[in-house]
Amino acid sequence: MRYPEFLPEGGTIGYVAPSFGLADDFRKAGFARGREKFRQAGYGEKLGPNCFACDGIGISSTPENCGRELTDFYCDPEVDAIISCAGGELMCETMSCVDLGRIGKAKPKWYMGYSDNTNFTFLLTTMFDVASIYGPGARSFGLEPRHPAIDDAFGILTGRVNEVHGYDKWQLNRNPAEETDPLAGYLLTEERVSKLWIPEEWERHGNVPDSADGGNKTHAGTWISDLRKWNGVLEISGRMIGGCMDCLVNLLGTRFDHVKEFSEKYKEDGFVWFLESCDLNVFSIRRAMWQMEEAGWFRHVKGFVIGRPLCFGQEMMGLDQYEAVLGIARKHQVPVLMDVDLGHLPPAMPIICGSMGHVKLRGNDVTIQYELR
Repeated sequence: MRYPEFLPEGGTIGYVAPSFGLADDFRKAGFARGREKFRQAGYGEKLGPNCFACDGIGISSTPENCGRELTDFYCDPEVDAIISCAGGELMCETMSCVDLGRIGKAKPKWYMGYSDNTNFTFLLTTMFDVASIYGPGARSFGLEPRHPAIDDAFGILTGRVNEVHGYDKWQLNRNPAEETDPLAGYLLTEERVSKLWIPEEWERHGNVPDSADGGNKTHAGTWISDLRKWNGVLEISGRMIGGCMDCLVNLLGTRFDHVKEFSEKYKEDGFVWFLESCDLNVFSIRRAMWQMEEAGWFRHVKGFVIGRPLCFGQEMMGLDQYEAVLGIARKHQVPVLMDVDLGHLPPAMPIICGSMGHVKLRGNDVTIQYELR
């Protein structure tokens, strides 16, 4: 695995819009405030030509323009690290116009984005053995107050942070203040309550050193629906790989799908799959899990870290968000940690895709330490 050089003091941040741009005045204001903070901290900037564009469908501009911008900025020696403007809908079409030959030959560079940016964060890692950051878009750095999750992301980009922790509360519903205040931060109303499924195999071999009090035996394992009531300790290690399931299943089976080769190359390390979803309902999540399973993507898995889906709390025909994942994931007899701070219901822990991740769970508290090897 190749790791880019961290953003140095006084370095140049490149902003690109391979997915949505920041075209309206409302979004521009948050972006401008974030850039101002970086400039005050001594960082330079370079704006991509599509940052404020809105002539595309589901992305900022045409796929050709977006692909050219992303290629040029990634290969630009004057740009030290790249932050994507935002997520979006059709960045998959951007990837069809990216010059993958140039990307593969370029010096590795940190790229940070999430959601639709899975189309690049995931491919950088699985196609080119380059680590990437599954983290916030550029506008998030201008929100007030700035949440520690955003500081964690920038800390990873600069090399000052190699360990992240879950946060106390999360946002279920959109902050009404966003209607009038472009800098409005998160509205944190819900207490974090993570959940865990532990296979019997782990328990039998003493991999869970404390008791699993508060759990229910089910499907050859123990389901703990409220880790606040659990006094256990659990550790999982493996290469961090994943992103937004909406995007991952689109990539599966295309010319961009190099997961089989990637998983064989790093099978001795094993994998921790981090997954979250945006537009998928519970049945779509189940189908996505099935599709990745049948494609062999979960070979050599050591554990799953599942974020809160945007359809949080949905139940359809007896299927909820938990069984949507567990119905497939439990077949691998590895721990499945759910409702963690990851995804479209903020805050979200930034993930270094491709790194060796050491996930430690103590009761309801989750820590991920990133080892760059």
